[in-house]
Amino acid sequence: MHVFVTGGTGTIGSAVVAELLANGHTVLALARSDKSAQALADAGAQVLRGQLADLDVLRAGAAQSDGVISLAFGGDYSTDEAVAQSIAEESAALAALGEELLGSARPIVTVSGTPWVPGRLSTETDPAATEGPVGGRGRSVNALLDLASRGVRSTAVRMPRTVHNEGKGGFAGLLTDQARRTGVSGYPGDGAQRWPAVHALDAAVLFRLALESAPAGTVWHAVADEGDAVRDIATVIGRRLGLPVEPVPQENFGPFGPIFAMDQPASSAHTREVLGWQPTHPSLLEDLENIQP
Repeated sequence: MHVFVTGGTGTIGSAVVAELLANGHTVLALARSDKSAQALADAGAQVLRGQLADLDVLRAGAAQSDGVISLAFGGDYSTDEAVAQSIAEESAALAALGEELLGSARPIVTVSGTPWVPGRLSTETDPAATEGPVGGRGRSVNALLDLASRGVRSTAVRMPRTVHNEGKGGFAGLLTDQARRTGVSGYPGDGAQRWPAVHALDAAVLFRLALESAPAGTVWHAVADEGDAVRDIATVIGRRLGLPVEPVPQENFGPFGPIFAMDQPASSAHTREVLGWQPTHPSLLEDLENIQP
């Protein structure tokens, strides 16, 4: 396939681009800067210059592709307003991409988040959250999945809160950044809450499998570690950085504080059984040993 990819230079996206190219696909990737364009060209992708907000550019990319993988999302998490703006931008982009693919039977794979279900692991059959701090993402993904009835092979790969590679990325990466800034490897609450995780290289395989074969309107879980205790994550971070490990108020983590405090383990049993996906790369706690002091 000739695949149009947005967000192709991020932690997930760079792995997805490499995975596609290594498995016989060609890639046209959106680039918003000279640096991104160079990185994508060096990886072997064709480059389409533009921003996620450039809806006509997105439509043009989708029009010349056999399928789409949409990964781009704003990187400013500093305030509620910034997160809301990123969600609105992503929603408009997904709507534009889906519209371009109507009636074509071509695939589009987007990224979503694993839901949280009180008292148990969430599964692929659980609905995405459509309220709360990131509820807008759930609503936009649901709208894309609904296009399955209009001739679009739309699917969603739900990512855990930590997608990691070489000790970097995701919510664990935000904990590391916070620890460097404050001098304390902190965690909200008692730290017993669990976060699922996946290595970016394993996640990339699942995006490819979904693109190639997942039925329209389906949801999949890119979960390797079902749930690591946040206190254990903070402990490894603290040891690697030589910092004390302590509970801190969830407000210290800004807009993500309430999400950081949630117990949100998740399963990928259905995904593994149906798509044959099998994670092979290091777990989160193993990978965090790559953090440099």
